[in-house]
Amino acid sequence: MPSSAPPFPDLIGAARHSAVHLEMRDAYGVTNEAADFARWRETGQRDTDPRSEAWEAWTDLIKGTVARGVTVRRARIVSEPVSDYIRYEHAGTVVNVAAGELVRWLPRRRASGIALPGNDFWLFDGCLIRWAHFTGAGLFAGAEVSENPAEVKLCAEAFEAVWDRAVPHDEYVIN
Repeated sequence: MPSSAPPFPDLIGAARHSAVHLEMRDAYGVTNEAADFARWRETGQRDTDPRSEAWEAWTDLIKGTVARGVTVRRARIVSEPVSDYIRYEHAGTVVNVAAGELVRWLPRRRASGIALPGNDFWLFDGCLIRWAHFTGAGLFAGAEVSENPAEVKLCAEAFEAVWDRAVPHDEYVIN
């Protein structure tokens, strides 16, 4: 499925007060992370240099967004025990936090009772959704945007319910 969404930097660049992201998969097949993920699996070492080639564009984007007064929050629903990919993601989240994101983790068993959308999403200013679609193997399969009021309401309510139950990054311990 080709992407029908404007480029992500344009969407977050237009945000005036909030950008929230809900992730619900236990593994993502992000091709530009493959080498770093393989190295982490071998050595336990993760790229956490915000100026590295892998992180610089993201950290610059988030720092600029936060500097404009936009609150950026990310919540992740994860199965426990967590997958290797979630361990890898957790190890790198220090960079997201340093860039200005607020990040929380929700064990999937505590998500029962929350009405969740079928796909990961970003919600900008409580009115524009950027849906992220993935294949069964976790490869990115495109994005689309929506301003459908029912979908916006679902995403806003789901994110806040997850956020309220989730554990702040610095308190979420992976064993």
